[in-house]
Amino acid sequence: MAVSGRKQSDLLGSVAAGSAEDFDHCCEPCLTTGQRIEAHGFCATCQEYLCKTCHDCHRKAKVLRNHQMLQRNDFDKIQTTMKSCNECTKMCQVHKKEIIKFYCPSHHALGCNDCITLGHRTCRVDNIPEKCVGIADGKELNDVMQKLSEKLKGAEEISKKAKGSRSNINDYNKEIIKAITEFRKEINDRLNMMQKDALNNAEEIKSNNKQIIQHVLDTCENMISGIKCLQSSLHASKSNHEHGQLYIDMKRAESTLKSYELNDAEQTLMHTNMHYSFQRNFELDTFFCKKMVFGEIVNHSRHESTKVIKAVDCLIRKGDINVKTSSDEEYCNISGCAVLNTNKLVLADYNNGKIKLIFIENRLVKEEKTRKLQSF
Repeated sequence: MAVSGRKQSDLLGSVAAGSAEDFDHCCEPCLTTGQRIEAHGFCATCQEYLCKTCHDCHRKAKVLRNHQMLQRNDFDKIQTTMKSCNECTKMCQVHKKEIIKFYCPSHHALGCNDCITLGHRTCRVDNIPEKCVGIADGKELNDVMQKLSEKLKGAEEISKKAKGSRSNINDYNKEIIKAITEFRKEINDRLNMMQKDALNNAEEIKSNNKQIIQHVLDTCENMISGIKCLQSSLHASKSNHEHGQLYIDMKRAESTLKSYELNDAEQTLMHTNMHYSFQRNFELDTFFCKKMVFGEIVNHSRHESTKVIKAVDCLIRKGDINVKTSSDEEYCNISGCAVLNTNKLVLADYNNGKIKLIFIENRLVKEEKTRKLQSF
């Protein structure tokens, strides 16, 4: 029959191409080609719903002429013509001419006679026609359906987070380009090549981040589509009393629930930092002729919050900061301190005759200026 012969890829197409309309019954042969069309009739012999086109073709074919056909107004009689079927109809993907009849709990594998003989001879396997009896009303099916719903919700939430992160990539990149361009105006034309290198670096970071986010999105979309397909197939099999097929779909659903793809995608998203900014190379301000990089792209912590800077009433200790630089000749003697904002300090180093700008978060000396101090 057309229903039992459907492939998973066909079902995925039917879900993706589904109409916004929700029919009570859809043409099952058309679903295999990704079309969702309202049922016009029902073949009691094949146990499947048919649209008008398929219904008419069903009557014309010689081998189908004697099938018992019902019209749309006789749909209320269909339940009396349908019968529970414990027989398996899915064909084995390895041995194309064999039907799947067994399930190996040890290897979580579905297979035909040949599969079991060749690969699971020592395993205790389940005979599907025997195991699927009463499965439609069992707790195991309800548990699978509930877990699929939870998995779907998780996938949708991660997808939403990934889309939010993707929307910030261009904003951060624009800030980097703006900082690079503004700094470039303050230096001479000899830095063209350095500027190009910095821009390429920023572009590479953006490209890499987009690839990471796209991978997460693809994983989530595939998971969402697959879960919806499994849910649709489980509902259809249960409604049609195709218990053999229902058992197979349920085991495939259990394999999906055990998949680590969604967890891996979430971990990738959590450990991918998207917040970068351009940090000037201080020495370029004074030593233009030195060979050095144009600047560096600073990777901020993903936990950094973007709060509005407020006036600072007092300083809270956040640990020691080494303010000694490579150009210092004397032991640092901090004779004065001023707070610029929540992340910046200005220190007066008396012994070395310098004013130093400190970034508190990075614990770095960002800039320093030499001042000749008078002797008293």
